[in-house]
Amino acid sequence: MIKKTVDTKYARVLLKLSGEALMGDKGFGIDQKVIKFIAGELKSLKSLDVQVAIVIGGGNIFRGLEASGEGMERTTADYMGMLATVLNALALQNGLETNGMPTRVLSAIEMQALVEPYIRRRAVRHLEKKRFVIFAAGTGNPYFTTDTAAALRAVEIGADVIMKATKVDGVYSSDPMKNPKAKKFDEINYLDVIKKGLKVMDTTAISLCMDNNLPIKVFSLMKKGNIKKAIMGKQIGTLVS
Repeated sequence: MIKKTVDTKYARVLLKLSGEALMGDKGFGIDQKVIKFIAGELKSLKSLDVQVAIVIGGGNIFRGLEASGEGMERTTADYMGMLATVLNALALQNGLETNGMPTRVLSAIEMQALVEPYIRRRAVRHLEKKRFVIFAAGTGNPYFTTDTAAALRAVEIGADVIMKATKVDGVYSSDPMKNPKAKKFDEINYLDVIKKGLKVMDTTAISLCMDNNLPIKVFSLMKKGNIKKAIMGKQIGTLVS
């Protein structure tokens, strides 16, 4: 059990970022303004003495499931999606290190010239040394999303919670962008998420979290201070447990 400080509710967290969040208003690719914003938010955590691992999607560059639906062979499409997450991981690493924060990228697919291979003990050691650790290339296997990769890595490293930072400020009964009457949940359990078909994470990821009693905190990424508030246990977003 990792000892937490008096200021935080969690001592080791896994932050899940969508690839789409990195493109900002550009519609494709990586918006450096978003990278700078995220780096600034993460830098504010240094005073909390919390260990932070990160998983990023690749949807701003390539979406394997969509490509598969358009006729590409699914395994090839998924591997291309994994490579997109490596690009995002390197961009975020550069943003963090530009702000003076030591960062390591660990990839499930070996790329020795660019990143370290994923080894669980190595990842934990980096976290213990107060380095930000970015997990890239998903699980290294096709047919698994980066949501599932986030759940798997969080369980492997003994994280206290998954922090899912999204475009909306929590979990709703339906898409709040389309339905202004959608109800926001402050708390909801895993089974209700699955039964109601709520798009928190995919079913495999939710089931893995449920089996390992790993809570998921869903909140808005682009509101300044939210990541720090979530780690301190303040009432924002939605808690899935």
